[in-house]
Amino acid sequence: MSSVAFETQRAALADVVAIPVTPFAEDGSVEQDTYRALLRRLLDGGVTTLTPNGNTGEFYALTPEERRLVTELTIDEAGERAVVLVGVGHDIPTAVASARHARDLGAQMVMVHQPVHPYVSQAGWVDYHRDIAQAVPELGVVPYIRNAQLPGARLAELADACPNVIGVKYAVPDAAKFAAFARDAGLERFVWVAGLAEPYAPSYFSAGATGFTSGLVNVAPAVSLNMIEALRSGDYPAAMKVWEQIRRFEELRADSGSANNVTVVKEALASLGLCRREVRPPSRTLREDERAEVAAIAAGWSI
Repeated sequence: MSSVAFETQRAALADVVAIPVTPFAEDGSVEQDTYRALLRRLLDGGVTTLTPNGNTGEFYALTPEERRLVTELTIDEAGERAVVLVGVGHDIPTAVASARHARDLGAQMVMVHQPVHPYVSQAGWVDYHRDIAQAVPELGVVPYIRNAQLPGARLAELADACPNVIGVKYAVPDAAKFAAFARDAGLERFVWVAGLAEPYAPSYFSAGATGFTSGLVNVAPAVSLNMIEALRSGDYPAAMKVWEQIRRFEELRADSGSANNVTVVKEALASLGLCRREVRPPSRTLREDERAEVAAIAAGWSI
């Protein structure tokens, strides 16, 4: 497929890339009606790019059947209103099967989760992503990079073999490393998505990012959209005002090695009566004394 054909996908990445939560019912199953309602709330709030099976969706705590279900619900609910970027990963056959499933349902892109393996070589990283990308040449492919050791030249090597690798979710918490990585890989060649959400978006945008992922957007779509509008117009003082507004919420998510990353988002949604607070191990719900602070923050956003 020509690069022209990926223009829609590239534009969708240069935006707020929402990572929906996966709500659970009292019996522990995926609460399908609630999930659809949360998606509609995002779409009605102006979100046009959705990533089912992202980390905020508890990708690694879902069964293969549940991951397929979440994909199906998202694509059905989004219809023509949003571009869907489906998270895939695990072993290569599983990732390929998930990518083909997403393609067959009408998804436009897949995000490949960082390989979860104790031994990741640079050449092996290229091989892993190449095998997945070549299995779905019609789809835009977005590697999710959390590996600080990976050099930009390896991404360029991957894209040489796979022209459908069109964007990058970069989630190494180092703005200088991001700036260097993007330039070594090809700043204009890829759409750069700040993969550590709103707290890192201003610094990463200053270095070349044009989109950012968000879990917070589940709670307050307008807040995330306010930030990207400020960044698009180059108004960093306005972007930093939003940054100050969301700072404490994101600090709670990032605390203790991001132990409560999803938990805090679900707690905020629960405080608004939008879904249950339950998360699956190895995540855990907040203590009673922590819940009030999250509820107060969410209430303060005037949602």
